[in-house]
Amino acid sequence: MQVLLIRHGRQADVRCNVDVGLSAAGRRQMALVGARLAGTRIDLLCSSDMVRAREGADLVDVHLHAPRAVVPALRELDFGDMEGLHDHEIVRMFADFQREQARMEQDLRYPGGESVGEVRDRAAAALAGLAGEGAERIAVVTHGVVIRALVTAALGAPVPRWRSVAPSLENGSITTIALDPASGAMALDVLNDHAHLEPFPELLRSVWGVREN
Repeated sequence: MQVLLIRHGRQADVRCNVDVGLSAAGRRQMALVGARLAGTRIDLLCSSDMVRAREGADLVDVHLHAPRAVVPALRELDFGDMEGLHDHEIVRMFADFQREQARMEQDLRYPGGESVGEVRDRAAAALAGLAGEGAERIAVVTHGVVIRALVTAALGAPVPRWRSVAPSLENGSITTIALDPASGAMALDVLNDHAHLEPFPELLRSVWGVREN
């Protein structure tokens, strides 16, 4: 099964992982994703249950008219005590955690939240379940940490190395993995494809100046 992992568009709030919809730029990004995939056979279009992912899937589906599913196991990492904070607050309040995490030696649990290994396990299990339903190609509107965690699984990389995977993963990008329904094994085909965004540099993360979701 081919899985197209689509990172949701830019969200309407710069705080960490607040459950809000898309900004105007985010809606443009997802409309461009839909136009990029128009004419592509998609057997199932999924999203996480978070507002920005569901709204993004709605915009993509304008072009696809595909069967739909909402899969809570594909929601973003639970950032715990960091949720609702601005980047500068996180840097100040969780400096020790971030310093240790940057070493990429341990799969650390976010204070009050999840570890990335837990995210990888739940997301991989969800995809394996979808593969068992017989679809040949699915598209999934999901989140940055989820995608980067799944890529480590596809590459056979240790979970703590997720931070070295596409640090500038674009909102509205498409990452493609192949999933063997029988074994659950994954392989990476395409990472961070955002050719459909390149004509519009104002939609790229490099111009934002923040590290928001």
